Amino acid sequence: MVAAYYFGISGLINAFTVAFQIPNLIRALVADAALSGAFVPVFTELLESGDRKRAWRVASTLFWLTLLVLGGLTALLILLAPLILKPFGDPGGDFDLAVGLSRVLFPIVVLLGLSGVIVGILNSYDEFAVPALTPVAWNLAIIAGLVLGVPRTDSETTQLYIYAGAIVVGTLIQLLLPVPWLRRLDGKLTLAFDWRDPAVRRFLALLLPVTLTLGLINVNAVIDTLFASRLIDPELAPAAIDKAFRLYMLPQGMFSVAVATVLFPAISRYATRGDVPGFRRTLDLGLRQIGFLLIPASMISATLAVPIVRLVYQRGAFAEDDVGVVAACLAAFSLGLAFNGWMLMLTRAFYALQSNWLPTAVAIGTLALNALLDAVLYTVGTWGIPLATSIVNIVGVACLLVLLARRTGLESPGATLSSLARITLAAALATIAAGGVYLALDALLGHASVIAQIVSLGAALGTAAGLYLGLGRVLGIRELQALLSLRGRPDTA
Repeated sequence: MVAAYYFGISGLINAFTVAFQIPNLIRALVADAALSGAFVPVFTELLESGDRKRAWRVASTLFWLTLLVLGGLTALLILLAPLILKPFGDPGGDFDLAVGLSRVLFPIVVLLGLSGVIVGILNSYDEFAVPALTPVAWNLAIIAGLVLGVPRTDSETTQLYIYAGAIVVGTLIQLLLPVPWLRRLDGKLTLAFDWRDPAVRRFLALLLPVTLTLGLINVNAVIDTLFASRLIDPELAPAAIDKAFRLYMLPQGMFSVAVATVLFPAISRYATRGDVPGFRRTLDLGLRQIGFLLIPASMISATLAVPIVRLVYQRGAFAEDDVGVVAACLAAFSLGLAFNGWMLMLTRAFYALQSNWLPTAVAIGTLALNALLDAVLYTVGTWGIPLATSIVNIVGVACLLVLLARRTGLESPGATLSSLARITLAAALATIAAGGVYLALDALLGHASVIAQIVSLGAALGTAAGLYLGLGRVLGIRELQALLSLRGRPDTA
């Protein structure tokens, strides 16, 4: 919201959007979630076997190995930035600015790599609160940098460098914040480099398919940006898609990422013990909970995309003309919202089974499909790129379900489909009611003032939430009660 206020979605902000794509892609390939995805099953297996001293020695080795490898990679990326960004053409009308911003942003790769190891350790011990709060600190640091720095200069180029610098500082805070909580555990990171340990080698073997799986998902985003920058509008389309994507990811981060993060160590333990019924039961719980939370979110965000975008973004440099473009992208993204959440959970299931190459094969297939759909759908406008992403999410989930059914079987698929049908019905009725409430209040109050927007949209969302929960009880949707089990330990869910 703050960035949209200062920069809008037209002009040089598109250079920043493109510049951020490459560090974000490399981060997804070799850091953060990729490291945690490969690290948690290996570390959990060592803890389950009772060899905690070795587990911490392996963790220490991987911490320092990550620092060395990603530190060197970051330096190389900074050097090769002009070549890496050349395929994007002239984003924002200033290629040199895009290169300079990417060089400032590349250090987040090594910082998030180290963060991935630390978060993986804490999650393996069922410590979720502090890692969950670190992105809040990240956001606050960026907001502080923008609010304190941007008004002090009239140069938009300098302002964008301030934005990039604030992201790097926020990422450093995100790395350091959870470190004190490591001291409460029954081991500690030391200066160790036992790369010959078979567990280290197993981690490296698991990392490659995890890297490809998660990285290829982000390669899709880079391909989307290429089409937006080269074939649609280099001074509008990349930033418009990015702003819609951030709204699309809000329920993802609040719900599906939370569910998958909490249940991942649990399903890893079940997989390590060979407890297939426990594994399937916990996975099914996660899939149902994600559906319960994201199916209504997808319908609401598609139906109320215009008022949501208007309330969140329309101020400062973000004009009324920009609302429709971003809202159309948000509605297109929303089609695949629940499927993206399910894909996240299903991918974690394969990681827990240490069958990492299966989701990698799916990711490669969906990458090709995404590029093909982009080439077809970009002709309808900027929103065609998010629509391609949603279709790819649907296909990816279908493929992962088929593969998992062959690997472990699925927990009561008929009961799950019945539950999802009731969820969809309740969500549809709640969305219709929300749309009616919004239209009535908007006709009465208008949307010229922020207060009027808050009242109209707030009443619509409140109506949707109340009706959805009420219908959930009437229709016997047991995920309403099952969701409360996440307050306890995941093993007891």
